Amino acid sequence: MSGSDQKALQREARMVAVVIAVTMIAWLAAGWLGGTLGLDPSYAFLFDLAAIAAFIWALVVTWRIKRQLARK
Repeated sequence: MSGSDQKALQREARMVAVVIAVTMIAWLAAGWLGGTLGLDPSYAFLFDLAAIAAFIWALVVTWRIKRQLARK
């Protein structure tokens, strides 16, 4: 694996880590804020769906990184 390929995979892995961390923090904050402000429960489902979408994206990208590493 060339150095540029390895750096690209490292960038993607860092991006996945940031997305997971930010999603978790935002998800918890949205749940807390929704409860504090007394928002309608349908907003909680909206936040849940957004978090699930981000986690699925992170899973797909992580799987793609793993496959690229396995090939080399």
